[in-house]
Amino acid sequence: MRFDHVGVATRDVDRLTGLFEPLLDAPVAHRETFDGLDVTFLDLGNGYLELLEPLDGEGPIARSLDRDGPGIHHVAFATTDVAAALATARDHGIDLVDEQPRPGAWGHDVAFLHPASTGGVLVEFVEHG
Repeated sequence: MRFDHVGVATRDVDRLTGLFEPLLDAPVAHRETFDGLDVTFLDLGNGYLELLEPLDGEGPIARSLDRDGPGIHHVAFATTDVAAALATARDHGIDLVDEQPRPGAWGHDVAFLHPASTGGVLVEFVEHG
């Protein structure tokens, strides 16, 4: 497993892209509308900064913004097998948000671990296609 990205919840993807792209010399690697979100990945060279803006005021990112305000939402780690990574987490007593991998942004399979089991950090496993 290796670091893949950190997800940042925001109410304005364009503003944060305009801030971080020149500040970090991090060009946009990918942008899409996915699952009610405007999602932008900035290429950091050794991973990505994923900016997440809810488009309709609903869903987990909107709830996170309402509850906690803008900021870091999750930390993601790349794996070659999300299902196996979930099994390992389950074997270690980690509560899962996702029992099975599901489709994620950029066509990746993803799954999340519950932050109550991971020191308050929402952890995402990502399997690149």
